[in-house]
Amino acid sequence: MPCNDTTSKITVRLDSDDRLTGCDFTKLTCNKTVGGETGYLEQCTGFSAEDILKIGFQEALDQLNSENTENQFLLYLEWDALRTSIAQYLGKMEDVNPERHQIVSIAHDENGVTITQAIQPPETMPKIVSCRQRERSDQSG
Repeated sequence: MPCNDTTSKITVRLDSDDRLTGCDFTKLTCNKTVGGETGYLEQCTGFSAEDILKIGFQEALDQLNSENTENQFLLYLEWDALRTSIAQYLGKMEDVNPERHQIVSIAHDENGVTITQAIQPPETMPKIVSCRQRERSDQSG
């Protein structure tokens, strides 16, 4: 079961056209490091920063078809970390809590931009509606 005492770190790499070229996500909890391995970060590789910001959590959940609660929790942490680090980099602060999402560094070189962000634990998780529940709602509505 996911724990509440999480702190995460993400390193985002964008090319000179602001397209995602790589990403490293780590959730630090209970003195153990747990890497984000949901497939979401790999799926976003090659997307523009603007396109990544358009992906809602439910859309990410649907695309990866994850029904396991722990995987959904890790997916939420990855989704939140990636989009808020990019949002801060682009100056789009409307969905960013600067007390929770803290840019550690932004570095530019010949390969593009590297953004490192530390993220404090979320206060609440978004409501997750399973695929089966959505199918039943769609059929009855």
